[in-house]
Amino acid sequence: MSLYTALCSRFLFPLHERIKGHDSVALRSRLEESQWWSPERLADERDGRLREFLVGIGQRVPYYRDMFGRLGFDPQAVRNNDALTMLPLLDKPNIRANVERLKADGHGPLTPYNTGGSSGEPLIFYMGKGRKSHDVAAKWRATRWWNVDIGDRELVVWGSPIELAAQDRVRRLRDGLFRSHLLPAFEMSSANLDRFVSTIRATRPAMLFGYPSSLSLIAAHARMKKLDMSSLGIKVAFVTSERLYDEQRAVISEVFGCPVANGYGARDAGFIAHECPSGSLHISAEDVVVETVRPDGKPTAGGEAGEIVVTHLATADFPFVRYRTGDVGIIGAKACVCGRGLPVLEEIQGRSTDFVLAHDGTIMHGLALIYTVRDLPGVERFRIEQISIDQTIVRVVAGPAFDLAAEERIVRDFKARLGEAVDIRVERSADIASDASGKFRYVVSHVKHSGVLRDVANA
Repeated sequence: MSLYTALCSRFLFPLHERIKGHDSVALRSRLEESQWWSPERLADERDGRLREFLVGIGQRVPYYRDMFGRLGFDPQAVRNNDALTMLPLLDKPNIRANVERLKADGHGPLTPYNTGGSSGEPLIFYMGKGRKSHDVAAKWRATRWWNVDIGDRELVVWGSPIELAAQDRVRRLRDGLFRSHLLPAFEMSSANLDRFVSTIRATRPAMLFGYPSSLSLIAAHARMKKLDMSSLGIKVAFVTSERLYDEQRAVISEVFGCPVANGYGARDAGFIAHECPSGSLHISAEDVVVETVRPDGKPTAGGEAGEIVVTHLATADFPFVRYRTGDVGIIGAKACVCGRGLPVLEEIQGRSTDFVLAHDGTIMHGLALIYTVRDLPGVERFRIEQISIDQTIVRVVAGPAFDLAAEERIVRDFKARLGEAVDIRVERSADIASDASGKFRYVVSHVKHSGVLRDVANA
């Protein structure tokens, strides 16, 4: 660890978190101890926290106070997470219909967040400081598994409007202080890919962080240009927010000369699992209870794939209890050889974000289109389908607030992204079906990409 990294991780970042009222430093320290506990001790600790969490929300949260009373559910009697099966699953429509009733009585400061997620259903929810602290601590712990820390040079390839819109002077100063550099993941034109590669070569980061699709695209572009990226000193490439495919892992690792660490989570569900250097995707079991359920909502058998359902124990001010992620996975039965007692997600299925192709040949991250649609009033569900380079259809399940102005906004913004000559059609639908895997795909492109994307596919 360099002297500057030590200064950041041991003094500057802890000061930053203390000013924000976060407990992430103490939490990370506790997590780094508890990760080595036995599975039995971890389960006992989690069960106690789960009982305390359910008792608290049963007293302070109107939505759960009424539910527990209606079901005759006694949180004081909870002995382990099997008791959760007595409670209904929570999904986005439930949250949208009960936003105010999900806020705890006497809650602390709550920050609103907006996410379309991989389900294509826009959602506004709230986070308290406790949830933020635990998210920071869980991510920080996993970062240190790979011998990197806050203050090491980091290059982030990302596309969330929250991060991109927040690049004001204070945010830029903070990122500069912690040596974190942000590149927009939306537009993957050849010129931008050249710029991204040049930035990575000039920055020489210790770690990369981003979508697997974007990092693999940058890696394939560098390989096509015959540029050496393997001697830059990159220690690890963290990827998240999409399913990581084997060919993506291979091209990222080969070109950047580093291992790829997969992460699983979402802004709404939290940081659920992180990959360790031994290759296991460890669940952050101190804070997150993960279940897998069948389509009828019943628990899966051991080794059986099911929908991943999450209960986050740091969400007392705006609870997520048995929250449906829409992803399909398998909870592993075997312990990891790394020695950590944290349970393992053996497999995750169904997450992917398509690229779309603009009329001028620019390859663009599908999220560049999603953010326009998801933030519009009245949008309950949507799918963006690129039929050809000349036509894109936006199918919307719309409520009363979705009007002609919203349709015109979609057409205007999509033409600005894809090209004025592109035919943008907005079609209202009563429902939009999931695909055969059970996963809802919010961007579908039928356009065959060439050039650098072909390199990714053939890696």
